[in-house]
Amino acid sequence: MKNRVVTISREFGSGGRTIGRKLAEELGIPCYDAELIQQLAQESGFSEDYIRDAGEYAPGGYLSLLSNRAFALTNEDVLWELQYKVITDLAEKGPCVIVGRCADYILRDTADCLKVFIHADMGFRAKRIVEVYGEREQSPEQRLKDKDKRRAAYHRFYTNMKWGHAQNYHICLDSGKLGIDSCVEILRQLY
Repeated sequence: MKNRVVTISREFGSGGRTIGRKLAEELGIPCYDAELIQQLAQESGFSEDYIRDAGEYAPGGYLSLLSNRAFALTNEDVLWELQYKVITDLAEKGPCVIVGRCADYILRDTADCLKVFIHADMGFRAKRIVEVYGEREQSPEQRLKDKDKRRAAYHRFYTNMKWGHAQNYHICLDSGKLGIDSCVEILRQLY
């Protein structure tokens, strides 16, 4: 495969989705994020809400996995296999940016892939999620911790790799210190 693909993994609230969209726009290539969820919903028959949630939750506890998997694949497994296929197909079609969904792992051996991790400190992310997503009953800091914990568990479950661990990416950028636009420019130059 000769297509250059940028995969962006990110901490919740770090601006990774925004960076991915801006980078794709500057490069004139597609960015897949919510579009992945829509495509997975169309191909699987699962609702977009279910796919959005299932993409950040590792399947149930160990005993439930053993009992469910003893008889057949779980819904999460079916979704993972479809996600794997959709991401691989998109990378084969042409250069693109793919946000989340373990694309860094899925494309590890099949694509010319720049694997990126975007992070920032808690203060920057808490302020940003309130600005972008609004206030919630739960504190911004607790929302960040919960979401990041779910993403890490999902990533570990399906990839056996540590999410956010620098050795698993080509570059890790602190969007809080560098700024969203500087992150986009750095990645554009690396592309």
